[in-house]
Amino acid sequence: MLRFMPVGDSMTIGSAGEHTWRYRLWRHLCGAYGGPFTFVGPRETLYDKSAEAPVSYAYADPDFPRAHLAGWGEGWQHMVPLIEGAVREHRADVLLVSLGLIDLGFYTNADQTADNVRAFVSRARAARRTVRMVIMPVAPNVRARQDAPFAAQVTRFNDLLAKTVIDLDEPSSPLLLATPSPSYDIDFDTYDGTHPNASGEHRIAAAFAEAMWREWGLGGPYAEA
Repeated sequence: MLRFMPVGDSMTIGSAGEHTWRYRLWRHLCGAYGGPFTFVGPRETLYDKSAEAPVSYAYADPDFPRAHLAGWGEGWQHMVPLIEGAVREHRADVLLVSLGLIDLGFYTNADQTADNVRAFVSRARAARRTVRMVIMPVAPNVRARQDAPFAAQVTRFNDLLAKTVIDLDEPSSPLLLATPSPSYDIDFDTYDGTHPNASGEHRIAAAFAEAMWREWGLGGPYAEA
């Protein structure tokens, strides 16, 4: 059985009442992947905004493998000390990673964040030498639209991330850089300029799915369902 682990921040954990892109990708893989698979990780909840804590199980559709390693307000620097244990315990085969916005917004600059990407990859491989990873660049967001210095850091990080993925790619433990949809629009694909609505969830899921299909022949072309 192929074991996927979604790793991310608020856009990955999602909040109460949402489907999440994790659900959208699961639905896609149910139709496109020919073998058994599941999602794994040490967490299952959504973020509850009223409680200001990840304590909700109120998925729009809870009938899917909800496990993940994602947290509201967490970034690369938060996941570095967690990923080795999570990969080892849950025997993850493929990491689906969407991180960076929180780091650049509150904790580290682009170069420091890229260093944390390298540490993350190293620790994941320490747990499972053949683990594969698909990594998402930082998506367009409202802060980057309004804050030019922040936008410059996002651009620099995404450039560094692309180079890092190339540098660290190995045949036994391949890394892929997902390509966000060029039509991703924060006015239509998010509900607040950052967090995905239903169409945004599909676009994020599609970026992961298309990367795996294009480079590894895993699954198939993404179609909204």
